[in-house]
Amino acid sequence: MGRLKGKVAIITGGASGIGEKIVQRFHEENAIVIAADINEQALKQISKEQVHGKKLDVTSEEDWKRLVDEVKSEFGKIDILVNNAGISTEKTIEQIDYHEWEKLSKINGFGALLGLKYVAPEMAAANKGSIVNLSSVTALTGMGLNTYTASKGAVRAFSKAAAVEFGGSGVRVNAVFPGVIATPMTEGLEESGEALARINAMTPMQRLGQPEEVANAILFLASDEASYITGAELAIDGGYSAL
Repeated sequence: MGRLKGKVAIITGGASGIGEKIVQRFHEENAIVIAADINEQALKQISKEQVHGKKLDVTSEEDWKRLVDEVKSEFGKIDILVNNAGISTEKTIEQIDYHEWEKLSKINGFGALLGLKYVAPEMAAANKGSIVNLSSVTALTGMGLNTYTASKGAVRAFSKAAAVEFGGSGVRVNAVFPGVIATPMTEGLEESGEALARINAMTPMQRLGQPEEVANAILFLASDEASYITGAELAIDGGYSAL
């Protein structure tokens, strides 16, 4: 307890799935947590003492400007940003159309990039801060969901670039690469015994990951315990990317 005491953290996509678990873990470690999400109804359900729900469309520059201004006004600083918000698709390259690709790229890629654009300079001015971007194990391997893989590959690339750009300012930027995690986004896999068995067979640990396992890894990278870690890539995939 208390690993993030006094820290102010923004977590995008914080109202459900992995994001909700990150919010919970950060709250348990005494952070002041801003759960930013486009789903206002879900935000009302998770808002509590030390957890502040705020609406955010990650693809909107105006929303990011407003959020950063609000957090600075209310809490005086931003110590941690977790770019978690994202969507998925199972469509192949042959099946996807431009508008679907644009939506995927804007939320998964540009949304996280905007977080960096508006939060990293604030951290740099304070000479400290930690940013954790959620990519995907599909960005580490040749097997994946094609267009989704490409959007998460962008996150992998600009995480390293940002680590270099802001390292001298005391801002750490790292990326995590979750495998298949048991969340509402993957419920279909769990309902299909055949699909679940196939994924488990391709995973050395032979099971799906749990949201808290991702949250715990992000907690470490966000904390001062990882003070000399930046530009790192941490796979949380049960060994899938080791094959």
